[in-house]
Amino acid sequence: MNETLENQRPNLFLWVPFVMAAGAALYFSCSHEPKLPFCWLFAIITFCAAAFLRTPIIIRGILLFVFGFCYANAYTNMLDTPIMPRDMHDISITGRITAIDHTPDKARIFIRVPNPVLNIKANGDSIVRVSVELDTVPKPGDIISTTATLFTPTPPDIYGGFDFARWAYFNGITATGYADNITISSNGTTNNIRDWLHNKSDSILVDSLVLGYKNTLPKAERATWVSAGVGHIWSISGFHMTLIGGWLFAIFYFIFRCIPSVVRRIPARHIAAIFAWIGVMIYLFVSGMGVATIRAFLMATLLMVAAIMGRSAFSLRNVCLVFCLIFLINPYYVMTAGFQLSFSAIFGLVWFWTVVNPKLPENRILRTLCTAVLTATIASLFTAPFVALHFYSVPLYSIIGNLVLLPIFSFVIMPLVIIGSLLALFNVYFPLHIADYAYHWALDIANHISHLPFATMTPAHVSNTAICFIVFGMMCIVFVRPVRLKINYILGAIFILIGTIIVAATPRPVFFATPDHELVGVVQNGEILFNKSRASNHYFAFDIWKHLTNSDINTQNNRAKHNRGLYIFETPKYKIAYIQKFTALQNNIAKLCDDENIDFIVSYLEINGDRCANKILHGGFTIYENGKIIYVPTSRRWNNLHQ
Repeated sequence: MNETLENQRPNLFLWVPFVMAAGAALYFSCSHEPKLPFCWLFAIITFCAAAFLRTPIIIRGILLFVFGFCYANAYTNMLDTPIMPRDMHDISITGRITAIDHTPDKARIFIRVPNPVLNIKANGDSIVRVSVELDTVPKPGDIISTTATLFTPTPPDIYGGFDFARWAYFNGITATGYADNITISSNGTTNNIRDWLHNKSDSILVDSLVLGYKNTLPKAERATWVSAGVGHIWSISGFHMTLIGGWLFAIFYFIFRCIPSVVRRIPARHIAAIFAWIGVMIYLFVSGMGVATIRAFLMATLLMVAAIMGRSAFSLRNVCLVFCLIFLINPYYVMTAGFQLSFSAIFGLVWFWTVVNPKLPENRILRTLCTAVLTATIASLFTAPFVALHFYSVPLYSIIGNLVLLPIFSFVIMPLVIIGSLLALFNVYFPLHIADYAYHWALDIANHISHLPFATMTPAHVSNTAICFIVFGMMCIVFVRPVRLKINYILGAIFILIGTIIVAATPRPVFFATPDHELVGVVQNGEILFNKSRASNHYFAFDIWKHLTNSDINTQNNRAKHNRGLYIFETPKYKIAYIQKFTALQNNIAKLCDDENIDFIVSYLEINGDRCANKILHGGFTIYENGKIIYVPTSRRWNNLHQ
């Protein structure tokens, strides 16, 4: 045992970013806002103590964990994004456009609006995001006036689900909604290269693969790519950076090899690496600087430096350094899907090709094929838990999808899109037309893969406890150094198995309610029914609840029957009354309180009553098959209920 523990010392640094991230994750997952005064001071003290004091490993780990918790708390309070106290309908707003996000059928415009207009007492401005359907979209920098309906960003639709309010807070967005009848009162002077390229190219491929817009694909097509296991193509990350950097390095290396007067003094690979790095840095800014793109750029930077210094950049230690740097830039990144998917894949691949280092065939063709298969397999295995966590389904044919479709994107679509986006500046569009044809050809292949039997698996909700066990198991496999027994595989298998059992044993929900009780859903006879077929403020709740009840998300949202605004739902253990209208509340509340067969009362309108206080359920919650009720936390810094 002592020999095994002593053998772990060279890998102790690899655990550092995960211990800090665990502290931050605990802060972001708390049900109530922790009241921690002087959090910046605590963060600095614990970091310095962990970094510079000679303390036992366990104590140092605790200090790093506390640092992660305090740093996330301090960073959250430092942002202080204004929060709108309530939803606002048909409000007249005037402000300057700061950015535009393009989707297939509309544009999402980000507008800077004075706080008093939104009934926010604090001085300064807020950013609101509104969706508009216009033939001619204004450009960033324009001052516009419009009539909008604005909603406060909502908490999760289920405990542990995507927290839109938290996402909006860390992206500086106070409210979202929709608008029409936009009037441009002043043309701006802001020159946004992304929107300029968008207007010149008029291509969803340029928007997605070059400019980094995340919502340009039609919903049905995006679902097809995800089901085929290649949805990551549409989020600019290491795949895209590797292609761009590799092409630029090869081009400049060939150019400078042809200039003997230069390469006599400086090796061609050094000059090519510098120019390639400048190219990927430009690509980083043009693509919108997403978290996965930042990670890929930092890894590319290490690779370029290593190429110049004659060293290898592909090591677990370098990946951990990039992890720590991104965490310090913004600790909230550890909670995002892009961060988790990106780092899980890169940790798995670097570990596999540098530590495991499998023996490959001597034949060049077989060697290339084996490398592609193993890379796709490892990336799919290491990202699968996070795909299930964030997207509620796992594509079972992702290895096939990656092997078949990635070469098409690597050697056909991406080169044509890059060249086409540059030529579009000179009104030459034939490369983009060819890329569009290749895209639809690849989409047909993805359709065939996504329609294979059992193309996707829909697990139960992956709880925080389950994902912690699974992640710790993966860390044991990658970071623990075996001596004689493959202790890393044994520990990893045990923890991953425990996490998988927790997921498999998690019961299916039978009743849902959003925190404002505007939308509820109930499972009856194997079908989920809603109180309404659409809800602007809870757009994603329908699909999420369908996923969690193993229902087809492509079906229409079926409504439950009601009696003049009064719904009576029966779950296996409870009988629940949901009241949607004021008249129904007024006419039925007394009777429902006295009815012993009614276990719980839920209302879209605020109700309180001494006679049946034990029956009234407040806030967002989920009821499971075993009768357990789990509430959605709504008392955090980013919730309007906290103000």
